[in-house]
Amino acid sequence: MSVTKPRTEPARTKGADAPAAAEKLFGKPIPRTEDARLLSGNGRYLDDLGHNALIAAFVRSPHAHARITGIDIDAALDLPGVHAIYTYDDLADDSPEMAENLPLLIPHPAITAPRNGYPLAKDEVNHVGEAIAMVVADNRYIAEDACAKIDVTYEMLPPVVGIDVARQADNAVHADVPDNVAAHLQHGFGDVDAELANAPHRLTLNLEIERSASMPMEGKGVYARWDTDEQALTFWTSTQTSTSARAAIAARLKMAHNKVHCIAPDVGGGFGVKIVHPWPEEVMVTWAARRLGTAGISSEVKWVEDRREHFVSSAHERGQIQEVTVGFDDDGTLLAFDFTFWHDNGAYLPYGIIVMLNTSTQVLGPYKPKSFRVDAYSLYTNTVIVTPYRGAGRPQAVFAMERAMDAIAKYLGKDVIEVREHNFIRPEEMPYDFHLTFQDGRPLIYDTGNYQAGIDKLKKLIDWDGFAEYKKQAKAEGRAVGIGIGAYVEGTGPGPYEGAHVLVETSGKVKAATGLTTQGQGHQTAFAQIVADDLGVPVTDVEIVTGDTRRFGYAVGTFASRGAVMSGSAFHVAAQMVAEKARTIAGEALNLDPAELELRGGHVCKIGTVPGAEGTSISLGVVAVLSNPLRYAFDDASRQATGFAKADTDMTIPPVREGEQPGLEATGYYSPPTSTFASGVHAAIVETDPVTAEIHVRRYAVIHDCGNVINPRIVEGQVMGAVAQGVGGALYEKIVYDEHGQMLNASYMDFLMPFVTEMPDSLEMDHTVTPSGLNPLGMKGAGEAGVIPTSAVIAAAIEDAEGIPITSMPISPSELFELRLAHASSQSKENE
Repeated sequence: MSVTKPRTEPARTKGADAPAAAEKLFGKPIPRTEDARLLSGNGRYLDDLGHNALIAAFVRSPHAHARITGIDIDAALDLPGVHAIYTYDDLADDSPEMAENLPLLIPHPAITAPRNGYPLAKDEVNHVGEAIAMVVADNRYIAEDACAKIDVTYEMLPPVVGIDVARQADNAVHADVPDNVAAHLQHGFGDVDAELANAPHRLTLNLEIERSASMPMEGKGVYARWDTDEQALTFWTSTQTSTSARAAIAARLKMAHNKVHCIAPDVGGGFGVKIVHPWPEEVMVTWAARRLGTAGISSEVKWVEDRREHFVSSAHERGQIQEVTVGFDDDGTLLAFDFTFWHDNGAYLPYGIIVMLNTSTQVLGPYKPKSFRVDAYSLYTNTVIVTPYRGAGRPQAVFAMERAMDAIAKYLGKDVIEVREHNFIRPEEMPYDFHLTFQDGRPLIYDTGNYQAGIDKLKKLIDWDGFAEYKKQAKAEGRAVGIGIGAYVEGTGPGPYEGAHVLVETSGKVKAATGLTTQGQGHQTAFAQIVADDLGVPVTDVEIVTGDTRRFGYAVGTFASRGAVMSGSAFHVAAQMVAEKARTIAGEALNLDPAELELRGGHVCKIGTVPGAEGTSISLGVVAVLSNPLRYAFDDASRQATGFAKADTDMTIPPVREGEQPGLEATGYYSPPTSTFASGVHAAIVETDPVTAEIHVRRYAVIHDCGNVINPRIVEGQVMGAVAQGVGGALYEKIVYDEHGQMLNASYMDFLMPFVTEMPDSLEMDHTVTPSGLNPLGMKGAGEAGVIPTSAVIAAAIEDAEGIPITSMPISPSELFELRLAHASSQSKENE
């Protein structure tokens, strides 16, 4: 696969990868500082910790729907090396809090029947893989052997598998929810019925996106350590939300918040599956560590998920059935968009209806229909829970809208780009208020965007105007090629807040922390670029810590393309506070107006002078010493012993001001008024094999707008990775259940993920930049963008190559072959 770098990336010369401290780092494609540690095998992931811990394993249901009639643990308890076996009854005996359902994390008025499971199944299991009992033993081998000896008896109940079966409601997942409807959402604007009735043209499309799942290299895991003396708990978990996990465990264990600490070590991928808090395993492992530690058996317990467990007990996403009816005029103007869809949320609803909300609001994309209506249902099924996976409902939304745009263009005989351009929101219409509520509970208002500029760049990048000749030439050679396009708008950086702490040490080094977690996004580099710019220090002098509640206790988490917007802005706020304090202290010491000073080259110096010059400059390290409230007691000897330069020993020692906090440090928070909206447009050229129906993506082009870019190299990597996942979702990745609720492909042998050999032969990228005015640095999110339109784009390209409607994704060669046969049969009947 060849990759063209973003055209906006500056030309590089020798040494450009490590700019001088005075050079602004924001916008520079510097290498990621964390890579050397990770690529050399010095990362510390969950399973690298707790080598002396007892190991947990879980008995999981082999049935999709059954009542538990008995659990016999006697034979397992007799196994040497087994220290404890727990079932729901043990939780109930411990405390009412432990026996409660796991929480509904994000309530919403549209949720009509919230249902959630327990840390261990109480009396019924609702999907294969649901945890029933936990064994704690000397090692995983013994624990698994003990699990095999536990005898669970069941009374079988009829399983509900798939959206169609759930809609029929012949059987119920939860007896008290007979229609299987967890949530019903309706919203919109305008008079859809009137517009459809009066529209010159109408079309209805029936579409489907299959269930899939994120597959990070590292599954879930948790390691807990109980301190009997302090009566305190520390736990490490592979999570995207360490502060929320801490709060959830503290509440569940009925412990004081300051007695619980959660740390996210290096995390081997998340993509949404590690958002939920708490997972049943987090509850059980932390509870067991406290229980066994208090009993003097062991203060450490660890569990690491194996790959099959990840398939059958973590979380899935994507599965929707959609019905789209559009009304439009002769120009393709969208007069009405009537959107009904059914969403499979699995057996429980721990994370609310964020996926469904994203689909129902972001289906609008860059377009402005005259009227719009959504009627959406989230349904219970006896399958693994569904929570956000990279894109989180947006790929389904874009599939609905972009397939509709293609259908309109085909019906009218117009170019697909012309129809889209006719419906674009224009830059002069920004901010654009849809008068709807977004998933963050705030108004759905696009802040900035220039969608026409994106299309114009894309046409050049993919050579849109030259494709007709290329297709003609390919046909003459016996090859079938097609081109597809897809546009999207993505709400990013939702609140409510993120915070950051920035500290300058007396060495001049900077220690900075945020509660937001990291799973490979390059936070240690990008956040350091922001802080280094604000404090005028080399980026190598800034250490960034994420996801450790000992360093920063309050945060929301890493999801929804919010890291740069939220924590990046918080770091900027905190660093600016530190810079202001540094100028104030240095101004008093130098007898200069703080307004005359700037932070540059690791010093606070007079504007226009050389950092380090005597009488006009103080190093940041010295300013950090002066920020100590005892600074007035320093004499010449003690200052020299502290490491002051001669010039520093001659300066005035400023007094402590009333209300001043000690230390050259600050904590800052950022809370946005609304989400900021990134956007983009993708195109693909595919070739389909005339015999085998194999699908090859020959070229893939991306135009992306995430506002002002901190580090183009990191954004490029984010987009590339997301496109790879998008290709997987379009052509390969599908979770398959049989009618009994048994997953048929719960292994990497059967669940297909693309290798680099399945990536586009050529991947080209460029950017438009429309800065957001909602945060101080003009940023928008970037993490999910590459995956959002990919299924719609590839579906359109296959349809163009084959001349066959593509209404369901992902699509395999065998499915394309069957579509060819069905299409040929249909054409034959029409000719008769």
